[in-house]
Formats: sequence, C-alpha cells, structure tokens
Amino acid sequence: MFDLIVKGGTLPDGRVADIGITGARVTAIGNLQEADAGEVIDVSGDLVSPPFVDPHFHLDATLSYGTPRVNASGTLLEGIGLWGELKEIVTQEEMVSRALEYCDWAASMGLLAIRSHVDTCDDRLLGVAAMLEVRDKVKGYIDLQLVAFPQDGFYRDPTARDNTMRALDMGVDVVGGIPHFERTMADGAASVRELCELAAARGLPVDMHCDETDDPHSRHIETLAYEAQRLGLQGRVAGSHLTSMHSMDNYYVSKLLPLMAEAGVAAIPNPLINIMLQGRHDTFPKRRGLTRVKEMQAQGITVGWGQDCVLDPWYSLGTADMLDVAFMGLHVAQMSHPDEMRRCFDMVTTQNARILGLEGYGLHVGAQASLVVLDAGDPVEALRLRPARLAVVSKGRVIAKTPRQDASLALPGRPATIRRRHRQGG
Repeated sequence: MFDLIVKGGTLPDGRVADIGITGARVTAIGNLQEADAGEVIDVSGDLVSPPFVDPHFHLDATLSYGTPRVNASGTLLEGIGLWGELKEIVTQEEMVSRALEYCDWAASMGLLAIRSHVDTCDDRLLGVAAMLEVRDKVKGYIDLQLVAFPQDGFYRDPTARDNTMRALDMGVDVVGGIPHFERTMADGAASVRELCELAAARGLPVDMHCDETDDPHSRHIETLAYEAQRLGLQGRVAGSHLTSMHSMDNYYVSKLLPLMAEAGVAAIPNPLINIMLQGRHDTFPKRRGLTRVKEMQAQGITVGWGQDCVLDPWYSLGTADMLDVAFMGLHVAQMSHPDEMRRCFDMVTTQNARILGLEGYGLHVGAQASLVVLDAGDPVEALRLRPARLAVVSKGRVIAKTPRQDASLALPGRPATIRRRHRQGG
C-alpha cells in the first residue's frame, strides 16, 4: 500500500503518528501496519518535521569567502564592493559548482526549499544563467526560487533596469530590489514603485532588500507596503532585513506596522547577518540591527528567519542549518518563552513556506512527501541542540541519513554508558 512508512515519530504539534508515503505524496497519517510498506524507518521518540525553508539567500556568492580578499571592515558596503571585484573574475562554472556544493549541504540538513537572490547588475548575466542551471539540476530534491536582484541599485547602476528585465524573461521567479542603496531617498521610493509595477504586470511576487541600514530615516518599507496595497499584491510581497526599524521612532513604527499588516507584506530578518553587519559605526550603546520581530508578529505580520549568507563577502561563517539561524534569532529577539521558541521553529518551517508560497507543504494527507527526522523530542529541544538530521526525505525518497550523535562514556568508578546528546531523560 505504501512505498515508505516513517514509523512512530513525534510531530511538531506533539502528536505521535506514523506517516505513510506513496510516490511523492503523503497518503496516510495514523497507526499504520509495517507490513503494508516497501520500506519502514523507525523514528520512535524522534521529532518528524516538514523540511526547513530558507526565504533569503545568495547562492551566486556562497562559498566564495576570501576571493579575491577578505572583508576587512566587516561592513555591508565593503561586502558589496568586494562582490563587485569577485564578479569581474568569476566564471559561470565556478558559480554552478559552489551553489551545487551548498545545495548538498542543504539537503543533508533537511533544507529543501530556498529562495535565492541573484545579481542582475552584470551585462553577461553569468549569475542568472548559473542559478537557472542550478535550479534545474536540484529540482528533484530542492525547490529553488530565484529573485532578480539589482545589487548595485535599479537606478544607480546604468545596466540594472534592462538586465533585470532580461533576467525575468529568462525565467527568474521573483522581482527584487535594494531601494536604500539608490543615490537618494526619492530614487529609492521610485525604484520600489517601478519594480512593484513590473511584478504586478508579470504576475510575480516581490522580495526586496529593504532598509538594510542603521539609518532610522530609511523608510522604504512604508512605500513597499503602500505599493503592495495599491497594486493588489497582498500576500505576494516580502521586505527582507528591515534593520532600520530597530532605530526608528516608536510612534512612527506604531503607524507603520498596521500598514504592513493591511498590505499583507511579510518580513524576513536575517539574524546571523544582521547582527554581524549592523551597528558597525556605533560606539556604545551598540545597536545589533535586528528588526522588531515580536512586535510585527503581534500585528499578524508573517515573519520568517532567513540565513542570507554562508562563507561569502558578507559573512565568514555559516553552514546550511536553519536551526542555527532560529537559535540566534530567538536570542537577539529575546524570544525565550516556550511558546516563542516554538514560534521560532515555525518561522524556519511553515512560516517560511508561506512566504515562498510553497504548494503541498507540510505533514498532512495529500502533502508533498518531504520531511526531516531530528534527534530531538520536540521543536524547543531541536532549537536547543541543533541535532543530527537522522533522515531526510524529499519528494518520497530518502536522500540523506546521519548517525545519532551519542557519546560512549567510560568514566572511573562508573559503568560504561551511552549518553544521548543531552536530550531530556536521555
């Protein structure tokens, strides 16, 4: 009856259930008979989750750290300049190779859906061609969305408008922008308007790097919310970073958040990168650059954690573990209550899937048969441990397995034991 049964797992909501998979779909959830399956994976006591989702990444730059040099100041602007130097010497083949290596990391960590921005400020559009090739190569196991991203400014760079159009014509999925990097606030607002009109005309989503600055007067998210509502783009628009919001006047924010909620604009903070890049001009007190996560959630705004960078001109660390991202996010956002921590787990799974508009996502009958088994008992424990991914299933196939991270102890005066990695009761 089933090609695969995932037996006895604990779902994120606390239920214990077997999951029956036929082909690439979940066809039953409940108490299933092992004899009815071609393959059974016993995951009793382990957390079974829908796969991790990253709504904000840069695959064209990933794993390039140190080429042609290191970002000495650690700032966003030096990173952009360094990326400009790298673009002059990189090849399409190198971009494809690095991106595929990262996708291997992602698959092993249960990260099976990624939205990646790809630079369109390059007449050759090497990055666009490379990422379209990668999207095709990984489509059997990772859902990859691409954002046409004019890194050097839609108006500021003389090639950006035409090249962004060309990228969309080539099959890029989402319209991006970077209004705070334009020459003036007026140009930034105009770029938001034109890019949203472009997305509306083409029936595409919008995801903009928006107000990634410590300047409290960078308020392009207001324009983005206005244009989303004016053009009927509710539910299809995301503002990424939004770091200026941490410095904004509280009265202004009390007006801004309801506008975002009315316009259906989602927010994508990237805690690892935001707290690394922001506040570099501060002495003390030093701002840490994370946007107002809990306040946005209280307004009903969809908020998801993004990873942004791994080993590239902006960030010298990283893996492909969205639990690392959520772990950092809950600390900086001070989301310490158990309900808030569970929400952080939700932010790297179902909330991010909502931002990407993923169809068939989740653990329910009829869903796409993609899931991850974690060496943890519940979502909070998963955040605390960032544990091994014991098994990863993508579209009905087991694509990765990792041994349990147990320790063999032989301590003086005590019998030898196997200690599970600080799991409660383990």
